[in-house]
Amino acid sequence: MNDPVPIPTKGPGGPEVCLQAKVCTVSDGVVAGTREDLSGAAVAERLFRQGYEVTERRVVADGIESVAAAIAEMASGFAGLIVTTGGTGFGPRDLTPEGTSQVLDRTAPGLAEAMRLTSPLGRLSRAAAGTLATSLVLNLPGSTSGALECLEAVLDVVPHALALLRGERPH
Repeated sequence: MNDPVPIPTKGPGGPEVCLQAKVCTVSDGVVAGTREDLSGAAVAERLFRQGYEVTERRVVADGIESVAAAIAEMASGFAGLIVTTGGTGFGPRDLTPEGTSQVLDRTAPGLAEAMRLTSPLGRLSRAAAGTLATSLVLNLPGSTSGALECLEAVLDVVPHALALLRGERPH
């Protein structure tokens, strides 16, 4: 399901944005319409303020297959950051890391570990991080505060990682 709100295509101050991102919320409740997608909206807004063009927002149901399919589709022909929110905990339907791991080419354990160190509850996260073709994929928690904390923990190195995925040699 795509976000009905128009996605800005220019960063703050008007210059064209060079980094791109996509946000995928994993939530049975949001899919069913019984819960609002607060974390996906907050992550998209934070990325936009950081200078990213958020080219897509979608919502999928919890589950290994739904997550794997969404990430694979979002990464097809895309060079940028893909973040998921939700499904990283211990609940019976929290299967985002398993779905993500099915499609990753390479894992990025340092990014996942940095996100886990953001708070005491971060130690309960099972989030995955890694690459799929020219996309960097990060699993964030479903809570708005947890998603933003985890994103902040790695946001400073994401442009460097994306440049490496594009075959560039950043300084």
